[in-house]
Amino acid sequence: MDVYLELGTKRVFAGALDWPGLCRTARDQDGAMTALLAYGPRYEGVLAAAEVRPRFAAPKRLSDLVVAERLKGNATTDFGAPSMAPAADALEVKPADRRTLWAVLEACWAALDRAASDAAGVELARGLRGGGRELDGILAHVIGAEAGYAGKIGLRLAAPTADSQSPAAHRDAVLAGLTQAATVGVPLSGPRGGAMWAPRYFVRRAAWHILDHAWEIEDRSWMAFA
Repeated sequence: MDVYLELGTKRVFAGALDWPGLCRTARDQDGAMTALLAYGPRYEGVLAAAEVRPRFAAPKRLSDLVVAERLKGNATTDFGAPSMAPAADALEVKPADRRTLWAVLEACWAALDRAASDAAGVELARGLRGGGRELDGILAHVIGAEAGYAGKIGLRLAAPTADSQSPAAHRDAVLAGLTQAATVGVPLSGPRGGAMWAPRYFVRRAAWHILDHAWEIEDRSWMAFA
């Protein structure tokens, strides 16, 4: 499995090049690679019902991971979020690629929904893996982040509220915006001159964020009953 490393001064991310969302972090390269390997079975479960070909198979050992690219990280990396796009994310998104990438993103949303449903009524544990947000706050944060990401592909998308669109409509709008970005292209710069994202990187970043919080919900739910 080809992976890339995003190397900050305080934190390193290891990501699977061909599998958006499978991206983990640690203080150093070895730790990030080990974390990526450990989360492989969990990611395999996320994609179990997705229409993705070829099927994902979790790597068994560290020697199965091949570092194909190293990227210099930045302050966002050290803060705790991946922020550098591997070179492969600049490739054209062909129709077959689109079906796969969109299916991965939808599988990540479904994993978040399952985690939230299972955690309904549970007081999430706080602490090392927990953070301070409760369940509703986590879900609102994920949707709000996606609304922010949307601007990076030229899509104006307001975060849904109780008085506006539903999460399902929000996700439909994200997929429609991605389809437009993949077929028509992404503007060269944003309305304020900011850097834009390739559609592949949008999926990579969004999938990581969705799964990071889906797994947070699962972990904090389990900790609550430990």
